[in-house]
Amino acid sequence: MNARTIAPPSLQVGMIGNCAFSALVDRQARIVWCCLPRFDGDPVFNALLDPSENGADWGFELEDFERSEQEYEPNTAVLRTRLYDRRGQGIEVTDFAPRFWSRGRMFRPLTLVRRVKVLQGSPRMRVWLQPRFDWGKFPAQVTQGSTHIRYVGPGATLRVNTDAPISYILSRTFFVVDRPMNFIMGPDETLASGIEDTARLFEQETVSYWRSWSRALALPLEWQDAVIRAAITLKLSLFEDTGAIVAAMTTSIPEAPGSGRNWDYRYCWLRDAFFVVRALNSISEVATMEEYLRWLMNIVIRSGGGHVQPLYGIGQEERLPEAILEHLPGYRGMGPVRVGNQAQEHFQHDVYGNIILAAAQAFHDHRLLRRAGRAEFVHLEAVGEQAFKIYDSPDAGMWELRTRSRIHTSSALMSWVACDRLAKVAASLGLPERIRYWRERADTIRNRILKESWSEERQAFAESFGGRDLDASALLMAEVNMIDPNDSRFIATVDALERSLCDGPFMRRYEAADDFGKPETSFNVCTFWRIDALARIGRKAQAREIFEVMLKHRNHLGMLSEDIHPITGEMWGNFPQTYSMVGTINAAVRLSASWDSVI
Repeated sequence: MNARTIAPPSLQVGMIGNCAFSALVDRQARIVWCCLPRFDGDPVFNALLDPSENGADWGFELEDFERSEQEYEPNTAVLRTRLYDRRGQGIEVTDFAPRFWSRGRMFRPLTLVRRVKVLQGSPRMRVWLQPRFDWGKFPAQVTQGSTHIRYVGPGATLRVNTDAPISYILSRTFFVVDRPMNFIMGPDETLASGIEDTARLFEQETVSYWRSWSRALALPLEWQDAVIRAAITLKLSLFEDTGAIVAAMTTSIPEAPGSGRNWDYRYCWLRDAFFVVRALNSISEVATMEEYLRWLMNIVIRSGGGHVQPLYGIGQEERLPEAILEHLPGYRGMGPVRVGNQAQEHFQHDVYGNIILAAAQAFHDHRLLRRAGRAEFVHLEAVGEQAFKIYDSPDAGMWELRTRSRIHTSSALMSWVACDRLAKVAASLGLPERIRYWRERADTIRNRILKESWSEERQAFAESFGGRDLDASALLMAEVNMIDPNDSRFIATVDALERSLCDGPFMRRYEAADDFGKPETSFNVCTFWRIDALARIGRKAQAREIFEVMLKHRNHLGMLSEDIHPITGEMWGNFPQTYSMVGTINAAVRLSASWDSVI
């Protein structure tokens, strides 16, 4: 009676969240991933990495299910999934995490709301609600009340308040859905008001919040829906309690099938976070930058002008020891499943430039509630001193190579950025001596890069000083304004990268083999860097063509993971990947026709 057919895991999922936690919902309205109490916490629903009967998920299974439809309520993070049976009868499941202003503060509880209503007929469904704890090791102990079910684990208890028949939920029995039903999962607390009233109010207020938030965005004329979805996805990657921004919501989705390139991305990389901040700033969403700078300045001050890790936990945790969880089969059975990330031990020297780039706008933008000033400048100068000290020292590079250390062009480039932007900040603060100081250092690094990264053999800027291998990160030289995009050397580099790293419209990270061999899939952000470079050098038609291809490879809800397989077109890598969503915004902003063309 309890047997069921489990759909294979895929990245055809939507994300709901409220900047405190998130969940992934598949096309059949199953919650297949949800970590609590934070993005990097225990996945109480883990079916994305354990599709077996032992996996933890929460679904509404329609008897004689035939098809589904899924879409977001426009301009919101509220997801609606419609399920239909073979007779055309159906239900609609509305999923969201409450987020709205209440009593002068942002209300974002650790609460997941699921609302079910009948679309047509008298469909029969059963509720499959099976959380587990400690990475799936422990099934929940279940107790019940008159209108709630408690799922008790070793260190946490979840309560589901519901006006659905509790006996049917616990027995997993099919029953006729003859009225709207509401499910509110959260801490083991009693609701302050009725279940239906609470669910309805939370939905109304959450929809209103997101519509108002989206309305304030400064959108390009073209591709507005794609930009709004990318912006909401990036906003949901902000852990508002501390201001950290995670690289993705998942761990251990392989970069390519069976590759073993399975990593935990539920932490804050300073590099990725900067790109998120800059993309949102470009469409006038500067609040995320303000939140992130709260977290970032803690990291800067703690470092005392010394070494800064490339990533930290969202609560500033320095140690993120990497371990393999042998009991989980992994995405599509492709383990290993990793928790933690060894990259926290790496030396990645581009981090110093990424710190200063993330903070730079705060010195120039008069809209901000908390503008940066001389006190912040002093702390950032210490970061700049470290950047200049180590710019020509070997490191693991931005791709986090575990067994190869070189003087990477991308790392030196970001050290140049650190000094260049400090000179500009000094100008805004009226500090002429500091302008000269940082300009001299920036010029020193720039001259070294242009001389030592150029490969006569390859007629391109190589991935390291004196090297010959090519790396897509060289495209950032124009994006951060270190070189004129019309410089013949940069154009030659674009051409060389297209010949060596591109599979049609898609671009890989680098050509040299790494610890796992040569990369098999394209890296989405590199494709977006290519789009930006092509637009800058005047090949806008080609850039638009590639951008349209990338938009078609998003999932049905407009989201991207980290990688795309150039042959199958399938998404791989952790999801949703902030880098990829950043690329969507950046490309749309750069390529769109002007509003002046229609108004």
